[in-house]
Amino acid sequence: MGILAHVDAGKTTLSECLLYHANVIKTMGRVDKKDAYLDTDEAEKMRGITIYAKQAELNLEGRAFTLLDTPGHVDFSPETERVLQVLDICVLVISGASGVQSHTKTLWRLLRTYNVPTIIFVNKMDQDGTDKTKLLHEIKKELSVDADVFFDGDKISNEFVEMAAATDEALLSEYLEVGNLDNTKITELFNKSAVFPVFFGSALKDIDVDKLIYGITMLSPDNKYGDTFGARVFKITRDEAGNRLTHIKVTGGSLKLKDVIQGKTREGEDYSAKINRIYICSGIGKREVTEVHAGDVCTLFGIEETFIGAGLGFEENEYEELLVPVIDYAVKYESRTDKTKVYSYLKTLEEEEPALHVNFDEETGEITVSLMGEVQIEILKETVKKRFLINIDFSAGKILYKETINNKVEGVGHFEPLRHYAEVHLLMEPLPRGEGLIFDTVANEDELARNWQRLILTHLEERVHKGVLTGSPITDMKITLCSGKAHLKHTEGGDFRQATYRAVRMGLMCAESVLLEPYYRFTVEVPSDSVGRVMTILDERHATFTSPEVQGDYSVIEGTGPVSTLNGLQIEINKFTGGLGHFNAVVSGYDKCHNPEEVIENRAYNPDSDLKNPSASVFCMHGAGATIPWNEVRDYMHIPFMSEYVNEAVFELKPLSESVKQELSPDEEEKQLKQIFESTYGTIKSKFDVDYIDNDNVTYAWNGRAKARPEKGPVRRERPEDYDYEKEAKHKHGSNNTKKDKYLLVDGYNVIFAWPLLNDMARTNMDGARTLLQDILCDYQGFTGINVIIVYDAYKVLSHKAEITEYRNIHVVFTATAQTADAYIERCAYEMSTEHDVTCATSDGLEQVIIVGAGCKLISSRELEKEVTRVKEEGVNEYNKKVSGSVKERLKMPESLL
Repeated sequence: MGILAHVDAGKTTLSECLLYHANVIKTMGRVDKKDAYLDTDEAEKMRGITIYAKQAELNLEGRAFTLLDTPGHVDFSPETERVLQVLDICVLVISGASGVQSHTKTLWRLLRTYNVPTIIFVNKMDQDGTDKTKLLHEIKKELSVDADVFFDGDKISNEFVEMAAATDEALLSEYLEVGNLDNTKITELFNKSAVFPVFFGSALKDIDVDKLIYGITMLSPDNKYGDTFGARVFKITRDEAGNRLTHIKVTGGSLKLKDVIQGKTREGEDYSAKINRIYICSGIGKREVTEVHAGDVCTLFGIEETFIGAGLGFEENEYEELLVPVIDYAVKYESRTDKTKVYSYLKTLEEEEPALHVNFDEETGEITVSLMGEVQIEILKETVKKRFLINIDFSAGKILYKETINNKVEGVGHFEPLRHYAEVHLLMEPLPRGEGLIFDTVANEDELARNWQRLILTHLEERVHKGVLTGSPITDMKITLCSGKAHLKHTEGGDFRQATYRAVRMGLMCAESVLLEPYYRFTVEVPSDSVGRVMTILDERHATFTSPEVQGDYSVIEGTGPVSTLNGLQIEINKFTGGLGHFNAVVSGYDKCHNPEEVIENRAYNPDSDLKNPSASVFCMHGAGATIPWNEVRDYMHIPFMSEYVNEAVFELKPLSESVKQELSPDEEEKQLKQIFESTYGTIKSKFDVDYIDNDNVTYAWNGRAKARPEKGPVRRERPEDYDYEKEAKHKHGSNNTKKDKYLLVDGYNVIFAWPLLNDMARTNMDGARTLLQDILCDYQGFTGINVIIVYDAYKVLSHKAEITEYRNIHVVFTATAQTADAYIERCAYEMSTEHDVTCATSDGLEQVIIVGAGCKLISSRELEKEVTRVKEEGVNEYNKKVSGSVKERLKMPESLL
């Protein structure tokens, strides 16, 4: 049984009263006296509010219950929501002095979403001015018409029975014949959430709480469970020693010590864990047990793989929070504090509070968290200081925007560097606000096997896809896999990941994107003489609202408006009402941004520069990967568009992109690179063969076939085996081609562990291995004139800043903490490839794929070793020839001249 309420409605007081009636406590504790049984945390005692969900065991009228007390403050509503997934019954507490408040409505919507049978208890009826009739009318109007007073004296009220009978035709006929309904029929309706009993009383004065207890025991369901073990995780905590605790409700079978349970990680991987300890918690205490059964709420000790919302046994992982923060805050800390430790500590807290959404930006080094409000900010700062002994603060909050689309489009992603292949076609269409993302497939299994289709859907679900306006997450759209293609030999799972991501991105680039921002649903209550000013302020802040409703000396306005403009409104209302006005707001969802141009300009997001979310596709051209911009992909894709939703306006038939021309450049270095590839992978067979045509005719590629400009007529001829590439280059580009500076980017540790000599040395002396590699590449630079940059990975080095130094005639880079050498090289490859001739040396498979996709040349670590040896031998031979010639000349000279 859960107890929910708006803050200060008396929820904790009611919990104390129930525990008192169940003889769990001898005297009722009070929030103001800081001795409540369930508010055990110091922060809760100091502020007089419930922050963390707590549980207690109690027995009411001979029935055993686990009571789950939840936070009432809106800043901790995600904690409340997580409890709902394990409840059998709930008591929603409403203050008789305040009536149905804004957060009460939010909690009611959550209860209906999770379909939890709900009893309504109107508390504080001992206070002057409370009116049962008025409050019941408000409950029916704001919550449900199927709510009514349950008891009239010692029996169920006629009004409630009539209301219950009206919900079903068969019951109505029975009621009209007999004049009453059996209690079991009423209980069935209650457990179907068809009716909602209402009780009035006072928890502080213990008035009519006994009637509430009788109603709870009468209406609570007799759950029937299966024999197979299952459980749902609803909370993660840590004990005083830092041990991880997993809080579960058993939903089937039983669980004993030393049992091995099965589950899936957040990533969907299977795991098993042995149960070493089981606890039953009650208030601040806990007792160890050897077995728990279906319906029990218990705590498991030490399992690391679980997470909030996870299913154990036969239960599936299926939980997505509805209440999420909409403001991001950057974490601030002292300069001497290690950022990796701060990030690690916050990720630990994220396990307990998933709504934090802790994020680390590798480019800026900034750590951000998502928070609900000021109270949660203060609690988080206190928690970090208490548990991890460091001080943190937060910057001003930033609104969390989202993006969607306004029209149907088809996105195409192709990923085909050497010896890889995948193509994906996705139909993307907008959904109504609040629907989120829906993924589906209609692809033909004869064309794309079922296992590849499942993999593509997994890749769609596994990450947060960014929009192209501000880089914000996308939402409210259906993405349907309509076609795709794999290669029998060369396709791997990672290929479809790349193709899927690129297809989503290409679709977004083609679509008409819409920027969304979070909106509040609010209620403003002010003295009637201030209502005009409030309406003016709301209008200035882009809110929409109803006409004021006069309630005595006050006027009430309800409406919706952007979070970005309504934040801080309570402070302004306090100023001109002398503290008599109230502003209550909850996030109602996302809608169109009121100032998209301003937000987009301020964010200054460039989708083409977002290297982690590329919109371009990669095609294989003459044995190497060529990057094709998103608006040229249709000229190269291997499968035609599968739908009519193609935005023709964004596509222009263009000549082969510059990246392709670079791959087809026939200079001597390109020939040597081709030889290196063939020596490693065998003969390269190109999927495209673009013919030489004079400057007046430009060849286009279409689905793998050459296609000339239509008005010029098709021209096609095959290149002969002995084709003169040098002559073609001169004809196309002129004889005075400007050569680009050459750069060699070396993944230092990858090379060290790939070269036997350096690998052996690194086992005992890593510094020596690094120095020897640098000496070898200094010689290589001297022989070839190529600019050499060696990048070493400092990813796990604490508090290390990026360091770039000169070592003789080359450059050496040590990356910053939390930045890998892979990421550094990939970024450099993208940034340098357009202006310079860049070759990357690494044997990392994924890094090779990304580098080739960036339009750079590639050489493996072992091939670099051979290349260095060859260049050195040629250089030494040339040097010996020069020295030998010089000696011979000296011997011919007269002795006097010598």
